[in-house]
Amino acid sequence: MRIVPLEAGHADALLAFFRSLPDADRTFIKEEVTDPGTVRAMAAAAAGADRGRRWAALADDATSITGYVAVLPLAGWSDHVGEIRLVVAPTSRGTGLGRRLARHALVQAVEAGLTKLIVEVVADQGPALALFTGLGFSGEALLQDQIRDRDGRLRDLMVLAHHVSDTWSRMDSVGMTDAVAESTG
Repeated sequence: MRIVPLEAGHADALLAFFRSLPDADRTFIKEEVTDPGTVRAMAAAAAGADRGRRWAALADDATSITGYVAVLPLAGWSDHVGEIRLVVAPTSRGTGLGRRLARHALVQAVEAGLTKLIVEVVADQGPALALFTGLGFSGEALLQDQIRDRDGRLRDLMVLAHHVSDTWSRMDSVGMTDAVAESTG
């Protein structure tokens, strides 16, 4: 498995990846990822640093995608903040792929000059919460009844934040920043 920058040529594989996800997973993705036009636009825009950066985890066959991560900078007065979006194929969960993609996004966001990262996680998604808190994210907000799942049930959404200067200065003082950067390559 390799993590590569998303390119326009990955659009068909990315669409297949998103379409293979269970309906429940797609509920919590902001974009309409089963629409070919939307996915093509995501892949084509991936190289534009002004709208964020996106990466795909390519399976060993180098043609199918097993994971996707994006760092999307916010606009205007929040342009120092980036939102991370992460999706891993159900068959690849529990393998460390999610952590590897999240670390990659974190390192890339820091290198791009972002000073704060946020991620939105459905409050009852324990593994996702554990993944991001393990990477230095902490709870910043709980939005009750913020989203509606495909069954019409209201769900709570947690906003987790990573303040780069706080976390990275602590990691740098014990020599961990190089180890994190190496583990994402």
